[in-house]
Amino acid sequence: MINWWQSIVLGIVEGITEFLPISSTGHLTVTEKLMGLPIDDPSVTAYTAVVQVGAMIASIIYFWGDIVRFATAWFAGLRNADKRGSDYRMGWAIIAGFIPTAVIALLAENLITGVLRSLWAVVVGLVVWSIAMFIGDRVGKQNRGEDSITVRDGVILGTLQSLALVPGVSRSGATITGGLLLGLDRVAATRMSFFLGIPTLIASGLYQAVKEAKHIADGVGWGSTLLGTAVSGVVAYVSIAWLLRYVSKNDFTGFIIYRIALALVIVALLVTQVISAT
Repeated sequence: MINWWQSIVLGIVEGITEFLPISSTGHLTVTEKLMGLPIDDPSVTAYTAVVQVGAMIASIIYFWGDIVRFATAWFAGLRNADKRGSDYRMGWAIIAGFIPTAVIALLAENLITGVLRSLWAVVVGLVVWSIAMFIGDRVGKQNRGEDSITVRDGVILGTLQSLALVPGVSRSGATITGGLLLGLDRVAATRMSFFLGIPTLIASGLYQAVKEAKHIADGVGWGSTLLGTAVSGVVAYVSIAWLLRYVSKNDFTGFIIYRIALALVIVALLVTQVISAT
């Protein structure tokens, strides 16, 4: 169903958009639709989830030093209360953030593969969360660094991360906005978005790979799926480095404008019947 060049294009789209607050699922859905792919087909839905694993592997490689530091501190803190510092708390914050995301995703699975696989849902997600991002970027005090993150922050951000089940919202957009409203500075909020995304999207991708293995094999094909995953990983690594440099010096206005513009383009395509919603 998906040939090699389509898989490469989709991998590039995923790699660029996964960590930017512009909705990777929304972009993949639009791109798949423009390619004439049936976006409500189980194998295409599974492909969209599995290809994200490549981006997550890129983030693991990029943040390997941080991951080792958090894991080491977490295990050390379990054994010795005197070693429970900020890295130990970060370990618990990531674990605590993953739990609500996983629970909500499982409970809302039928929505993800059903009614939400519509371009109108993408439009709503893009517009509504653009407003939320604008508020977070302007109202957030941004007076907290990464070392101040607590388990409570992790639970709140993990719950907000589940809003990304609505295509167009953006997983990173949801968690970064939440981080800003909690007072985190832009770099800390962005890095926390990466750390929460690693277990979340790897679990999601592997779950879909196992659950929909037959659909993938009979539909899009494992060759195309693995090719798109590999391409997304390479492109995502570059995207991560760029985003962290960008947020250290800029606000999120450019992303907000882009999201609104994309929503308007999709509406124009739908209204003129260039593409259909599902």
